[in-house]
Amino acid sequence: MRILNWYVLKSYLATFGMAIGVLTFGMVGAQLMKVFDLLAQGLPVSVAMMALLYFVPHALCFTVPWASLVSIMLVFGRMSADSEITAMRACGVSILQIVAPLIVTTIIFTAICLQLQFETGPRAEEKARDLFGEVAEEHPLTLFTPGVPVQLDQLQPSASGATLCFSSRDAENNIFDVRFCQANEKGILADAYAPRGRLDVDEEKRIMTVTLYHAQVIARTDSTGSNEKNPAGAQAVDFLDSFSGKFSGDAEAFQVEFDYGHRMKTSRIAQREKYLTVKELLARSVVLKREGQDTTKLEVELSTRVCLALAPVAFLLLGLPMAIRTSRRETSVGLFLSVLLAGIYFANVLCADSLKKEPSLYPQYLIWIVPFLYQAFGIYYMAKQARK
Repeated sequence: MRILNWYVLKSYLATFGMAIGVLTFGMVGAQLMKVFDLLAQGLPVSVAMMALLYFVPHALCFTVPWASLVSIMLVFGRMSADSEITAMRACGVSILQIVAPLIVTTIIFTAICLQLQFETGPRAEEKARDLFGEVAEEHPLTLFTPGVPVQLDQLQPSASGATLCFSSRDAENNIFDVRFCQANEKGILADAYAPRGRLDVDEEKRIMTVTLYHAQVIARTDSTGSNEKNPAGAQAVDFLDSFSGKFSGDAEAFQVEFDYGHRMKTSRIAQREKYLTVKELLARSVVLKREGQDTTKLEVELSTRVCLALAPVAFLLLGLPMAIRTSRRETSVGLFLSVLLAGIYFANVLCADSLKKEPSLYPQYLIWIVPFLYQAFGIYYMAKQARK
């Protein structure tokens, strides 16, 4: 019996190792492209590697249960197609004895997922956020990528609604085809265009200067929202009144200074839900309930984490009998079913999370529908398979 259990466990772990490697690399790949862009803009390699490392726990929250499902579908689909399970049961080995190693492994994976969801993941996300904030402070030019609009409130919080975009940039930080825009909920307040500009950083004073040469500015001049073309200096004060930064404008140069070091002088009073550990979520929930405030967001966040952490159990219960019933050696079939089952499970969690601002729909309870169905059907089919 020990030899049989080791045979099943070895096949399962070998497939799991390959699956989690591929899936984790795929999830980190999106961040990897972002890091490569930052490296091209001058970000130190050590900072880039730390950013990737902080994203790994978040990726593992999804890839650990998903890789376990892929392993179950592939290993037991092959064993069933080769009649190995039939031979084992003909020798008097029950289905529970066959899957005993997987039950123990699933418990271990669930414990790992609980740790990632409750403590490690939120802390890593918080550190990643702080790291990118430090990048904006220490290496502000890395935020500017040709063709990608940059929200300037990343440099200075008072620059709300302001964006800067340019088509190209040379080695001396000259920028070309520059668009400088400020907007609010009512629409565009002002829009500046220049064929050429320049980015300058005073690292000692923590000030970035954006200069637009021969800029044309369109600024809103009345409450009706009508626009009027003006030379660069005409609407200077109105255009950048909310920036609380130095400004000088004339017909030749349109110049704005950002005190990006301001971020280093500020501190966060409250954390977003996704950066809180479970203990902190529960503590905040108790405080809000005492004050009579709605706690739906916190309850949805907690339910989301628990559902994702319990995914290995749901995938084992439903994936195992499905793999045995399909009895296919082809890898494509097992992969398709694993993607389908995992996709439905994760989509349910993400949809419920998107409804956390709608407490009337009770998203903290809706999120449990798919996990309950997976486990209920899984137990039913497992029992049915055991009776054969």
